[in-house]
Parts: sequence; structure tokens; C-alpha cells
Amino acid sequence: MRNVLLDTGVLVALLDKSERNHESCVVFFKDFRGNILTTEPVLTEALYLLSHSTKAQRVCIEFILKGGTSLIPQSAESLARAAALMGKYKDIPMDFADATLVALAEEMNVPDILTLDKRGFNAYRIRGKTPFIILP
Repeated sequence: MRNVLLDTGVLVALLDKSERNHESCVVFFKDFRGNILTTEPVLTEALYLLSHSTKAQRVCIEFILKGGTSLIPQSAESLARAAALMGKYKDIPMDFADATLVALAEEMNVPDILTLDKRGFNAYRIRGKTPFIILP
């Protein structure tokens, strides 16, 4: 079964109808069959961006709880790797949530990412070599 990583922007656009990418994100999720993986920093960032609405925040949490995506906990090793990646990509810059996704991609060998951050994820590389496959 196919695995794909979930970045903050897609999660927010999926849940917020006012987002310009809402429809394309909804269509992707309706048609996708596989596992969607993300990190707790992505969830935290999404909840912050949805802080204008407690209802939207609740829907975001329910999305996770109902299995819309799997939260992959960070190990000490993945945290250290995220910190190293933030240093490596400081010129872009890479935020913590993105760093955890790149570390997760390396850990689980998953090149596919649902993101609206094309600038960042076109520059980031898995293990310094493999480019990401950006969806939707």
C-alpha cells in the first residue's frame, strides 16, 4: 500500500473551505487509497493556523482521531536529524515541521508528500539525494 506524507498547508486547506487550494485537496483525499502519515509538529502548526476558529481546530483533531492521517511520534534520533536538516537548509529556511517530515521520509523511505510548499520541498532532498514527489 502506498504511503504519502502530509504537510501543514494541505491539512489546513482540506479543512478550511476559504483556502484557495481547498477543492484540489478534497479531490485528492476522496480518490487516494493508501496511508497518510504526518508528525505532531505538523498537527501543532495546523492547529495554530486554524486558531481563528475553535470549530476548525476541533475538526482537525477529529480528522486525526478518525484515521484521516497517522501521527508518527518522533524518536530522539529523528529529532536530532530534524535539527541537523534545519541547519543544512537554513537559507531556504526550513521550519521544524518541514524538518520532521524530511526526517520521516528518510526513516520510512517515503518520497511522496502532500504539500503546498513547492519552493521548500523542491529544494529538500531525502538523504541529501532523492527529490520529493509533490502532490496533489
